Amino acid sequence: MELDWNSGGLAAGLACYRNQEFFEAHEHWEGVWNELVDPERPFLQGLIQVTVAMHHYQRANLLGAERQLRRALERLERCPACFGGIDVATLRGDVRAWLRALEKGEEFSATFPRIEAAARSPEE
Repeated sequence: MELDWNSGGLAAGLACYRNQEFFEAHEHWEGVWNELVDPERPFLQGLIQVTVAMHHYQRANLLGAERQLRRALERLERCPACFGGIDVATLRGDVRAWLRALEKGEEFSATFPRIEAAARSPEE
């Protein structure tokens, strides 16, 4: 199934995510997630878990953020570098950087994990 990030719940959630409205992003994506099947379903669940982690982080729940990022990474590691129209490789790298900082108790000033469109190959 092709995931459409330009309209509907995915697009609305992505706009919320980019505006750091993580709870709202989660709500939009959860509605879509309920309609999906494998392999898109666990992929979107991983994105939702990243979003929930960032919501926890905003609320100073660092343990909750770390736990959700670990769960998200488990799901995202099962995906190819580009999946569902998203650059999963970059997202995984960002999640790993966040986990390292949270594990060390370091102040983290980097941007939130990037959920960005994957570059299309010339054949597409």
